[in-house]
Amino acid sequence: MTAARPRPGYIESRMELSSQETDQRYAAVRQYSLARILAVWAAAAVPMGLLAWVVAPWLRDRLGGDDPFVQALLICLTVGLVWQFVLVLILVRHELGGLKWPRVRDALWLRAPRDPKTGRVGGRIWWWALLFVLLFGVWSAVPGIPGPSPRDFPDLIDSERGEDFFRGAWGWYAVVVVFAVFNTVLGEELLFRGLLLPRMRRVFGRGDWVANGTLFALYHLHQPWVIVNTLVDGIFLLAYPSRRFQSAWMGIIVHSTQSLFILIVILGLVAK
Repeated sequence: MTAARPRPGYIESRMELSSQETDQRYAAVRQYSLARILAVWAAAAVPMGLLAWVVAPWLRDRLGGDDPFVQALLICLTVGLVWQFVLVLILVRHELGGLKWPRVRDALWLRAPRDPKTGRVGGRIWWWALLFVLLFGVWSAVPGIPGPSPRDFPDLIDSERGEDFFRGAWGWYAVVVVFAVFNTVLGEELLFRGLLLPRMRRVFGRGDWVANGTLFALYHLHQPWVIVNTLVDGIFLLAYPSRRFQSAWMGIIVHSTQSLFILIVILGLVAK
């Protein structure tokens, strides 16, 4: 028995449909120049650096409590991440002339992932996120360059200082929840994978995901010790799946596993 052959023109038709979907997703965004890409990057990176290294020490001297420096860092970095969300809204509103959800969803690639080979959207394609989540978890276990405490957040929550700070501190846990949401959903990922990545094709071509991940790593002026490790996960585990499947949700899902883990650990400290 011979295998059934595809109908004439079937493969070409599927490729054409896939190409049309690709063009439709890019048609919803305005391509940026290199200068504009770098300007948006600076608008996110510079405030975070200033808040971490200049404003936080200044604020520490004006706060009370048992550990004012940790308080100042949490406040400042959360403000910086909220600013990134506001920045995205400003730029998208300027681009679209409004913030109607259907257009914002397309402009920020908040669409279900799409298989670049078959053109299939959603469904089983979501399972690809699980693969990158697992790889992200493996890479997160690789030792990185240690940062100064308490600026190195994982080191803080693993220390007696962090345990003492968070014990029973439900108010500060609420701040951490806001920090986490704006870190991996409404802040960094929405800016880098939702706004910038779709708009970098004209300048960087097929290497746009590499450039995007590199910019994301260099953005960490507030935590320069993580730049080397973030260069790997930023390129291959956040930017690549978002670009391949043309969906910012891929980066959001993968990155948010880190936030979820931290929230669970800190909840254990708070509940003690």
